[in-house]
Amino acid sequence: MAKLEHTLNGSFNQWLSRIEDGILNGSMSASLEDSSDFRSGDARCSVRVFERYSYAGGNRVSLSVTLFQNGDGPICLSAITAGGSQALFFKVNTWGEEAFLDKLRELL
Repeated sequence: MAKLEHTLNGSFNQWLSRIEDGILNGSMSASLEDSSDFRSGDARCSVRVFERYSYAGGNRVSLSVTLFQNGDGPICLSAITAGGSQALFFKVNTWGEEAFLDKLRELL
């Protein structure tokens, strides 16, 4: 598992769109598996779960991205990858997870 946390400034909608478009257009095997959006007062939260095939790992890898903003405050981003291991009892060959997260780093 790999994780990235970052604080963003600007438009919530523009960041969400940039991330969705960038991930989906960054790999021909990438797909948006599901999404969820919440609002409560001035707070907003969006979750996106992407998946793609990892040629390096020979398996599928998922990337969960959460954006949270309270009012006009900064946008908090949390991104976590999973599924990039080939071992039964411990993590081996997590290159695919890091590569998927690197694509998001490029977008930021």
